[in-house]
Parts: sequence; structure tokens; C-alpha cells
Amino acid sequence: MKKLKKIMIAATLSIGVLALPNMADAASYKVQSGDSFWKISNKFGVPLSSLLSTNNRTGSMLYAGETLIIPDTVTNAEKDLMARLVHAEAKGESYAGKVAVATVILNRVDHKEFPNTINSVINQRSAGGYYAFTPIQNGAINKPANAEAKRAVNEAIAFRGQGSGSLYFYNPETAKSKWILSREVTTTIGNHRFAK
Repeated sequence: MKKLKKIMIAATLSIGVLALPNMADAASYKVQSGDSFWKISNKFGVPLSSLLSTNNRTGSMLYAGETLIIPDTVTNAEKDLMARLVHAEAKGESYAGKVAVATVILNRVDHKEFPNTINSVINQRSAGGYYAFTPIQNGAINKPANAEAKRAVNEAIAFRGQGSGSLYFYNPETAKSKWILSREVTTTIGNHRFAK
């Protein structure tokens, strides 16, 4: 009977441990002097709001030495795909322009009229067979992204859910679509106009 009781206790504990979320798989970060939630969200490419909620925070107070859990909201493969698109679409544009292009991708993911994944948004085709982004069609998406494009993607992810809600961008000098020219312009950065 004692042996059966020990087996039952061991089995119960094992099931209980298996049912717990595996915190070993979650990324963590030890806060350094001078860090802020914004800097940390940019460094890891996670939405600021997710970083705050994952760590049950409402304020901005951080203490050097404390450990934060870093939520996994966008995969490294998705970040790489975004960075390659940003690199191809916004080559020669300012850093702010690159962040804005990455933000358009995320805004589309979050908008009901577009696919709900980064990969699907980037590879989206219209009913007429046209790609939403030219670098998909011409192959420029296949070239590696530079460090600035990668940084811009992380900043756009950190900024996610804030801003003017731009869903499109275009160069007014080269745009041929009258439809895109009819969209409400939210901002102009460099050679690109952003619209919704």
C-alpha cells in the first residue's frame, strides 16, 4: 500500500509539472543600468505593450538587476522576411522611412481587410495576380537585409499598435494607380507617401 501511495504521489507531481508552462523556453533579460522598457522592446523586437503586460507592469519603473520575461510575438524568420522587404522597398530612404514601411506590414496584419500573418501579408496577391509588394515579384526580397533594415523592423514591432494606421505606401513620382492616389495620406517620409 505504501508503494502504491508513493507511485500515485509521484505520478500526480509529474502530471502537475508537465501541465505548468515551461518558463525555461521563455526568453529572459536582466535589466542593465540605463535600460528602459522602450530600449528593451527595441532590442528584442517585441511590442512595448506586450513587454509591459507579460511582466505585469503598468508603469515605466525598472531596476537594474531585475529579470524581465521577453514575450515571443514575432519569430526570427518573420523578422528576417520583414527586414528583407524593408531593405528592398526602402533602399535609399531614411531610417524613419524604413520603420514606416515595416509598420505598414504590421498594420496590415492587424487590419481586418488583410491576411493575419506577416508571411501572408508580404506574399499577398490581388485577384488579378499582382503582388502587393514589388520585391516579391522581381526577386529583390531574396537579397539579405542590412543592419539598418533589421533595426527598423525591431523598432516597428516595438511601436506596434501606435501611430497613424498607415496601410499603404507609394512613390508619388512613379505611382500609376489612380486608386492609391485617392487614399488618405497619413505622412510623407522621403520619397514615400503613407496612406490608409
